[in-house]
Amino acid sequence: MLLIGDDWAEDHHDVEVQDATGRKLAAARLPEGVDGVAKFHELVAKHGGEDLEPADVIVGIETDRGPWVQALIAAGYQIYAINPRQVARFKERYGTSGAKSDKGDAHALADMVRIDRDQLRPVAGDSEQAQAIRVVARAHQTLIWERTRTFQRLRTTLREYFPAAMNAYADLTLTAPDALELLVKAPTPAAAAKLTRPQITAVLARHRRHNRSAKAATIQAALRERHLGLSEPVTAAYAATATAHARVLIALNEQIAELEGQVKAHFLAHPDAEIYLSMPGIAEITGARVLAEFGDDPTRYASAKARKNYAGTSPVTRASGKSHTVQARFVRNNRLADALQTQAFSTLRASPGARRYYDKQRAREAGYNPALRQLGNRLVGILHGCLKTRTLYDEATAWSHHAQPHAA
Repeated sequence: MLLIGDDWAEDHHDVEVQDATGRKLAAARLPEGVDGVAKFHELVAKHGGEDLEPADVIVGIETDRGPWVQALIAAGYQIYAINPRQVARFKERYGTSGAKSDKGDAHALADMVRIDRDQLRPVAGDSEQAQAIRVVARAHQTLIWERTRTFQRLRTTLREYFPAAMNAYADLTLTAPDALELLVKAPTPAAAAKLTRPQITAVLARHRRHNRSAKAATIQAALRERHLGLSEPVTAAYAATATAHARVLIALNEQIAELEGQVKAHFLAHPDAEIYLSMPGIAEITGARVLAEFGDDPTRYASAKARKNYAGTSPVTRASGKSHTVQARFVRNNRLADALQTQAFSTLRASPGARRYYDKQRAREAGYNPALRQLGNRLVGILHGCLKTRTLYDEATAWSHHAQPHAA
């Protein structure tokens, strides 16, 4: 058996090779790319011998993505993706100075897969379809998060020089294409006050707004209200900033819509899509995000509890002496947690059983978020059962243990 720690950077990998006893056999810096992978295989061949099976090569690395990781998986090696925080805590065994080096990290990674391998999670053998869904679903969500950040910047800018615009476009929402087009067309209070009703109506018509005449009149009146102003040079500077943010939002809206189509197409082509869509509160985008983060390796989660632990929906127990507390997990996959929170909220209307379960938690004086998190935890368990048995969600079966007493 060979244990290998791989500390990766943008253009190189520092690796350390150990045997089963922890004896250091080799250390090297390998270039990124085909040449680096070839040299990695040479190290394995040199120190493993002819009888070494690929599955006996154990690699610890701080990522689970990229061509390098996929190349090692394709070679048949066992790959463990280790959180950098875990590596930092593990290194405290060697000393508390906080010193860091690439070689030291490679040594720690090799030690971790040798000593604590049973406590680590191997990289899942997800299908190519699941990997493709993960790429587009994460990109789509990242652009949405970026749109939110850009919107906050735009809103802050408008509050400082043109608060009337926020009132004028409140019914449209500032991230809507027509509101952004009007803002770019007239980014200063003076220019906005000169917008005519036909000009505003034409923009609303291009974006298929209903009740255009009434909306145009409301917008025009709001833009022409008296308000405190700034000097012309300062206003012009703010207007240029707001225009830049608005144009970025327009581009983000276009790309989000484009990626949304890609997310749906990849997700619907996956064989598990039907099971995910049978779950209450899940549509194409939410289903794609949940599948992307859980993956589709059937051996990855040994039980529903293992899936819940990975999802971060199950609580953490802290017990020391006479102290015993149960707390929510805060170190978790935030993308998955966000998707499951969205699903749990949606099920309150889509599933009578889910609603009863949620109300039961609230009756026990659980707060809104804790009750929703417990509902999400239950939904993860139901999803695990459906995937394991390859059956669609059934309302009566899913909530049979939580039915009302008189329904028994």
